[in-house]
Amino acid sequence: MRRRAPGGTRRFTRKRVRRAQTLVGFGLAVAVLVATPGLVGAVPPPPPNPSDGQLQQADDDVAARIGQVGSLINEVASADQRLRALDDAVAIKREAVNKALVDLQSARDAAVSAADAVAGTLQALRDAGAQIEAAQVRFDEFAASTYRQGTGVSSMASFIGSQGPDDILDRAQVMRVLASNKNAVLDSLQRARTAEANRNSAAREAKQQADEAASAAEARKAEAEGAIAEARAALADQQSKKAAVEAEKAAAESQLASARDNVSGLQSQRQAFVNWDTQRAAEQAAAEAAAAAAREAAAEAAARVAADQAARDRARALAEGQRSHTQVEDQDDTDSGAADSDDTDSGTADSDDTSQDSEEAETAPTTKPKPKPTKPRPSITGSAAVESVIDRAMSQLGIPYAWGGGNENGPTLGIRDGGVADSYGDFNKVGFDCSGLMIYAFAGIGISLPHYTGYQYTAGEQVPSSQMKRGDMVFYGPNASQHVGLYLGNGEMIEAPQSGSVVKVSPLRWDGMTPYVVRLVS
Repeated sequence: MRRRAPGGTRRFTRKRVRRAQTLVGFGLAVAVLVATPGLVGAVPPPPPNPSDGQLQQADDDVAARIGQVGSLINEVASADQRLRALDDAVAIKREAVNKALVDLQSARDAAVSAADAVAGTLQALRDAGAQIEAAQVRFDEFAASTYRQGTGVSSMASFIGSQGPDDILDRAQVMRVLASNKNAVLDSLQRARTAEANRNSAAREAKQQADEAASAAEARKAEAEGAIAEARAALADQQSKKAAVEAEKAAAESQLASARDNVSGLQSQRQAFVNWDTQRAAEQAAAEAAAAAAREAAAEAAARVAADQAARDRARALAEGQRSHTQVEDQDDTDSGAADSDDTDSGTADSDDTSQDSEEAETAPTTKPKPKPTKPRPSITGSAAVESVIDRAMSQLGIPYAWGGGNENGPTLGIRDGGVADSYGDFNKVGFDCSGLMIYAFAGIGISLPHYTGYQYTAGEQVPSSQMKRGDMVFYGPNASQHVGLYLGNGEMIEAPQSGSVVKVSPLRWDGMTPYVVRLVS
């Protein structure tokens, strides 16, 4: 009965190894397209591309409308000019209405003032006339009495016929005045008459002014009403003309817009198609260049890895005596079914060692696996060690993701997880998971890592993520329990991301990154 190699290292057939190796070249283009942002789905579907005949027809239509559009432009300009003239005329009329209204109010104020003056003068005239008539009556009566009785009549006789003390005093005063200065009394009466005449004249003049003010007010009122009616008529006419001109202008603008659309629409579509085709060609060229560069880089890395016999020896030495992380207990090949009956191999591409490994696997006794160091030390250091690690990782570009897959010697058969990985058939794929890729990459410089991201996170020097360098391991999730990748510099990392994907170069993701990266070599 054939036994496993010492330490229970997982083995699989040479056929599967060769299949895994051929996947590298095929997977490079896939990895580049997946890992390069913007290359897949960057160019939208092509826009319509008008034919040359359609473009020529559009040009002919525009040429036929050039004269019509020019005429419409002139009509729009003329309409705008008429609108401005009508607006100016209406503005003048409005101001004329304002002037007439102001004059009307002034005339009405003057008429009111004149009427008040006439009323006051007439009342004063009536009062003065009444006083003069009363004085004249008393004087005439006294004069007649004096004439009949003479000047020597006893003072007792002057009181005969008086009607009271006031009347007696008045008569006595008149008698004294008449007795002392008859001419002065006559002059006073004359002055009273003159004052009465002046007041009559003032009253007539005030009345004439009031009449004139009233007439002027009525005239200005009629003028104001006429101006208002004229302004309203002009405004209504202007509004009608303006509406007609605006409708004409809108029609002209619509026809002009249609003409412009006809002349530019298909040309814009053609230009859009040209731009799209240019973008498509550029994107395709960039994708091809990136794919070629990735293929070249991966091929160079694979060539360096294949030529680095020392690295392969170091990896093989690490793999010897290591128990697979998926092996619970020692089992026969016949029980596990992990190896084909015709041949087995350790997972490397070295055909020269196949028969020797098989023989050793049949004869070697079961040994106790060697414990892995908690803080691995590299066999080589410096930039050469960093580049060796990166070369080994880059040489696996395009290898499928297989959960639980990968060891120091290369890709291995994945395992079942009872969930997502099984749905992708990882248990039937030869490849790497994220931590398995790190195991293979660092094995070439003599560093052995456990197949668990959380343990890998504590396997070396923890450096703040802001200080990461090329060759550092980058971790994600609480306590690095989610994912790990290898930093390449320039914001990129190589990783085995998830089921259904392949080993690829991706932009560095800061979201969810742990506070520290792990540096195993410097």
